[in-house]
Amino acid sequence: MKTLATYSRTDDLVASYSSKGPTYIDLTVKPDVVAPGNLVVSLLAPGSTLSAEFPANVVGASYLRLSGTSMATPVVSGAVADLIQHNPSLTPDTIKARLMKTAYKSFPANSTACDPTTSTCYTSEYDIYTIGAGYLDIQAALANNDVATASARSPHARYDSTQNQAYLVSDPTTLWGNSNTWSNAATWGTNVFQPGSTAATWGTSFVWGTSFVWGTAATWGTAATWGTAATWGTAATWGTSGNGEK
Repeated sequence: MKTLATYSRTDDLVASYSSKGPTYIDLTVKPDVVAPGNLVVSLLAPGSTLSAEFPANVVGASYLRLSGTSMATPVVSGAVADLIQHNPSLTPDTIKARLMKTAYKSFPANSTACDPTTSTCYTSEYDIYTIGAGYLDIQAALANNDVATASARSPHARYDSTQNQAYLVSDPTTLWGNSNTWSNAATWGTNVFQPGSTAATWGTSFVWGTSFVWGTAATWGTAATWGTAATWGTAATWGTSGNGEK
């Protein structure tokens, strides 16, 4: 996510390079949640390869600015540590489920970011395969007392070619959809599903269209998002410029 250098989360937007789902082989829904990962300033290892190759990214003498999903991961790890410190008896399933259920779920339908080097623009649809259950909210997670009584493993998706829709596969051995506490609406919100169903809502760029998402032309059709020029071209967002995505 991009914080846009403001305190409030209401203007935050998903970064176009944010890793999207579902997974390739088993169509597991991902991500579970999203977190800040754009223009993150973190500790620098003195003499590291990154500081030598990208000196413009160095902040002061001890820090480095980078962007990417790998920079968002520690934010979620820190949230997990906070939950365990607050209640050491929490299970991994309860921790994951609480983070997902309490995640912030108010997003625009889509947003667009443009690569300043190539002027190519990328539109992100805020569907379940882009923002998952929502935007990490540590305060809300700490205040939640719900307990997972079954596995919190991520659900699988099923594609129905007759309807051009992707559905979540019901699994009675998991939490999701099997109680009011962990209903699909409570966990993922209502905006990522078609009304009255578990069909994932898609924006104007229908991901499961005629160029099936995992077809021979790679992930997103012939102009693959992760093609040879990558999402942000040769000057990757998290690469040499250190400017991140605006």
